[in-house]
Order: sequence, then structure tokens, then C-alpha cells
Amino acid sequence: MNSNTFRMPAAVLLATGAVALLTAPPASATAGTPGGAEGKAGAVVLRTGLDVGLLNKTVHLPMKATLNEVSAPATAEKTALTVTLDGVEGNKPVSVLNATVATSKATADKNAAAAEVNLAKARVHVPGLPLLSLIEVEKVTSKAVCEAGKKPVASANVLGTVTALGKKVTLSAGGPTKVEVPGVGMVSMELSGTETTSSTAAAAALRLKVAVNPLNLNVAQVDGEIVLAEAHCESPKGPAPTTKAPEQPGQPGQSDIKTQTGTGTGGATTGSGTGSGSTPDANLAETGGGSLTPFITGGALTLLALGGGALFLTRRGRAQ
Repeated sequence: MNSNTFRMPAAVLLATGAVALLTAPPASATAGTPGGAEGKAGAVVLRTGLDVGLLNKTVHLPMKATLNEVSAPATAEKTALTVTLDGVEGNKPVSVLNATVATSKATADKNAAAAEVNLAKARVHVPGLPLLSLIEVEKVTSKAVCEAGKKPVASANVLGTVTALGKKVTLSAGGPTKVEVPGVGMVSMELSGTETTSSTAAAAALRLKVAVNPLNLNVAQVDGEIVLAEAHCESPKGPAPTTKAPEQPGQPGQSDIKTQTGTGTGGATTGSGTGSGSTPDANLAETGGGSLTPFITGGALTLLALGGGALFLTRRGRAQ
């Protein structure tokens, strides 16, 4: 089987201190068009955040590890995870997870983002308990789907039998299920946790709170959390909705309408040229006002004066 091995030197671990489980979803990358229009998705088969105390030293080693953690678009199918801690189990690799199926998949584009995890025939171990499984599950799945314009959906399932610290247990959706073994410790299990908002969805099939005291292989205690089958997504960001109402066929657009206020009794006149050669100011004369009005009026008065003078001279000539 495939495996991942993480070696954590004691000096580095002592410098970092105890690490709690990260409850927030892992960072995700989009397939990436400018403006962040695509959705986001991520998945992980197993995530641990444990504090391991040693017998021969007053130190605590954080054990933070993940299996098959992906960000869209990606897939992973490794079925085993081992971690090496200095001073634990003779510095040999600690088998954290073994499974027959352990897959994670995440996809994202402009239309939807989705993540899915499947885990089958899985056994989880912690340092100090190499022969006794912390938990055994037959099958767990989780899925998160975020489609553009639709409400995100999340689901998680634990199927088949579950065994914790060697005891067969029945999980309840009403609250955590606790299993205690004298001289070994306690594990508390919560199943099928899902959460959705208007644009995001997240699911975790099984969450374990661990508190065991192996007193074996130089391990005094192990405390922390383990999460199985975690998936999350974020909906694609579509274009901003337009607030401009579409123009109705057969009606003039706003740019085709021109309003002028006249000085005559007709008030305001609204219209647009429809004949050949017409301009937006074709109806200006109808309002009784315009930039040429003074010149037209002056010309008319001049013509009237000339006509009056001509008429006077004609009548005078006849009289003589």
C-alpha cells in the first residue's frame, strides 16, 4: 500500500508547542480566471491534531498530519499514513491510518464546485497503542456541492459497523458517543456534521475527541482530535446583476427623446424628427423661441419699413 511518512524532529516540535486541530477548512485554490469567478473546493480523508506526552521526558509532541488533502482541481487515492515522532515507539513509524479505500476529489469551474471523500475498511491508531485500534469503520463518506445560483448542499454518512478501543458501538445523531476502557482511556465520537450558508457547504463524516493513557512504548498520554472524511466548497461568483430595464421593441429609446421648453403659450414640446432630413431641432420653431428669433424679427421690421416707404412715394407721385 502507498504511504506518507512525516518525520518531526524533537527540537522543532518543542519549539512549536502543542497544536490543536484546525477546525477551519483547508485553504483552496481556484482554477482561476481573473476576478475570482470560479468556485472553490477541498477535501481531506483524515486530519489529526494530537498532543503526545512522553514518559521519560516532561515534554509534549504535537502530531499534526493529513492524508489525501486536495484543493480543486485534484484527486488523491493513498490508503495509508504513517508518522514518525522522535522518542516515540523506538523512533519507528507510527501507523496512523490503514484502509482498503481512501480517496478524495475536488473540482471547480464557473458553474459549480464540489468535493467528495470515500473511506472504507479503515483502522485508525495513535502512538502507544500499536495493537489496539482507536477506531475501526466499515465505510464513511462526505460530499459538498456548490452550484452557481443554487443553495449549497452537504452530506455525510457513516455506514456499517464502528468499533472504538475494541468495543462495538452504535453512533447517535443526537450527540456524542463515548467509549471508556479502564487503563487505556476514552474516545468521544460525533458523526455526520454538516453546515451550509448561502454560498458555502462543509461536511465531516466523523469527529473524534481522544484522551488515552497507554503508559506503553514511552507514551504517557495522547489528547486531541481526529477528523475523518472532510469536504467543503464555495459557490462560483457570477456577474453582478444589471439594474437597467431592457427597452421594449417598437418604443423609442431614452436617447431618441429631446425636450425643449418654449416661451410661447404652448409650454414644453416633446418630439423627434421622423421625416427625411429632419434633425432633433426640427420642431424648434413651433415653440416660438430659438437662437435665430432676434434676427428674423429684425429682418421683418426692416422689410416692413422699406415697404411703407415705397408705398408713401408711390402715393405722392400719383398725387402730383
